[in-house]
Amino acid sequence: MCGLTGFINFDISSSNELERIISSMTSSLIHRGPDDFGVWLDTESKIALGHRRLSVLDLSKAGHQPMQSIDSRYTIAFNGEIYNHLELRKELEKSNRETYNWVGTSDTETLLAAIAEWGIEATLKSLVGMFAMAVWDNKDETLTLARDRFGEKPLYYGLVNNSFVFGSELKAIKNFPGFTNPISRKALSDYLRFLYVPSPKSIYEDIYKLEPGSFLEVKASQNDFKNYKISKYWSFDDQIRAGNQDQFYDESEAIGSLELALNKSIRSQLLSDVPLGAFLSGGIDSSLIVALMQNQASSAIKTFTVAFEESQFDESPFASEVANHLGTDHYEMHVSSLDARNIITELPEIYDEPFADSSQIPTFLIAAHARKEVTVSLSGDAGDELFGGYNRYFWAPRIWNKVSWMPYYLRNIFAANLGNVSENNWERTQTFINSVQKGLKGIDRLGEKAHKLSETLVNVRSIEDLYFNLLSVHHDPAKVVIDTTDYDYSINDLSGVSPKDLGIKDSPSRMMYWDVLNYLPDDILCKVDRAAMANSLETRIPFLDPGVVDVSLRLPLNMKIRDNEGKWALRQILYKHVPKELIERPKTGFSIPLGLWLRGPLRDWAESLLDEQRLRDEGYFYPDIVRKLWLEHINGKKDWGTKLWSILMFQSWYEANN
Repeated sequence: MCGLTGFINFDISSSNELERIISSMTSSLIHRGPDDFGVWLDTESKIALGHRRLSVLDLSKAGHQPMQSIDSRYTIAFNGEIYNHLELRKELEKSNRETYNWVGTSDTETLLAAIAEWGIEATLKSLVGMFAMAVWDNKDETLTLARDRFGEKPLYYGLVNNSFVFGSELKAIKNFPGFTNPISRKALSDYLRFLYVPSPKSIYEDIYKLEPGSFLEVKASQNDFKNYKISKYWSFDDQIRAGNQDQFYDESEAIGSLELALNKSIRSQLLSDVPLGAFLSGGIDSSLIVALMQNQASSAIKTFTVAFEESQFDESPFASEVANHLGTDHYEMHVSSLDARNIITELPEIYDEPFADSSQIPTFLIAAHARKEVTVSLSGDAGDELFGGYNRYFWAPRIWNKVSWMPYYLRNIFAANLGNVSENNWERTQTFINSVQKGLKGIDRLGEKAHKLSETLVNVRSIEDLYFNLLSVHHDPAKVVIDTTDYDYSINDLSGVSPKDLGIKDSPSRMMYWDVLNYLPDDILCKVDRAAMANSLETRIPFLDPGVVDVSLRLPLNMKIRDNEGKWALRQILYKHVPKELIERPKTGFSIPLGLWLRGPLRDWAESLLDEQRLRDEGYFYPDIVRKLWLEHINGKKDWGTKLWSILMFQSWYEANN
């Protein structure tokens, strides 16, 4: 795992100045690669590449980057891991064994040789792994940027001061001289809606995220950097179509194929020259990954979990039981509310554009915990999106079935009435219901859920509208962000293609499709990458192996969601290794008690960032709207914890970056 950056600029003539700039940009990424530093520049073509290395495969100097091909045509800066690079070496050697006198064992050397032999696009199609890369072709004077299929590794690019710049993180780009790109209010509106800035936007004008499965080409010889070309080398839509045409009908065949694919994925991802372990929450996804890892390991693997002092958010006892059953070398980090809250001031530096998924805090903490023992950690991310794990996949259709009979205007009246009841009154109702249930499991957070349902049902004409509202935090960001309009945004804008046109007939599968294209890369994978890289930890995600994804897309819905429970297929494999009673419990996720903290220990911090005059001076949010949300929350009328957190994370980021 590494960091890369670079630029093309025709205005800088001094090689010393080129080197000074690229060195500064590269140094800003030291957390992504503390083991090695490298820069390369071509004074004639006015291009510079920089690289920070976290050594995982081939710890020798043979893995140093930027790396050049034998004939000096190609120079590469690469971040990630190519899990099938040994197979690619064998394939290359078949064509001409005498040509390949390998210097080392790094996947970067393999990648460079493949590009020289097959070309960039063909090489990209052959890769199994996670990556972002920059490749300079000295012969054609072309720079190519590329990103892996699902967006595990980040890559930003854009125009700054008449230069084409790029980097693994925005902080590298912002180190380029003369960076003054303004904040994009359209991106800010999207951020308030989703809690992240969706690709291809970034928080800055003229700076973009390269979308997953894409590569970008820019001709340095043209000195017209706006004419870059972006192409897709891989399409999730094509995989969907292929899966629909080859669905499983036999359950045992499906489970067998999935187990085989997962074992193959994990085997390839265990390749490492440094200590390796896994995150373990005790949930289905991480428990399955750990079980299959332990099956293949010759000794106890190291597993990591975080224990929270708030018992309702603490999953560590479940993780401990699973670890004991599987015989892992288990590490548990005990975290107080104060420990978690102390991370908040570091978040703007870690996520160098606004990001408000509050599970960023426990994710950072577990990464920091794991890094004390290992350099690489496998995780169970992407299991929810591929195998139907989120509650919303089965609750959204149920809610729609309950309210779709109502006329549109009546649904809006019903939604308004739900929202008009204060959180305090909902909590009193919850207490009463729980007191008379006589041994049944009680309900919790009724006020928060009622207000969420209220907003979800507003202006809903279809289940697609309902799901879009479920994904939205601020449903009308134009009411909060100054000088912006809430353009006509719908769920299909998240994909560009209607999933119905791909033959996805059922609504839960359409929801999974949207999440794989948007929520997964821009929230989940972003969160994990930044939290891990801030601690110089590499994370690997076995569920995103192409073979596993292919099998997931061949599973019919009833092999994913059954009896109002997701991940049916994964459960069948897991139960072979872990007793059912250790796994079966309500899904918790990496939650923190935002609402309570904002009314209590974080109140002064929040009050400072939401000061009316401060908001007025900065000019991004309407002060009266923000103050109304804040006062309703601290007075217990509404639970606006997540809405306020999105504003607070922007305010905190803005303070740190301006």
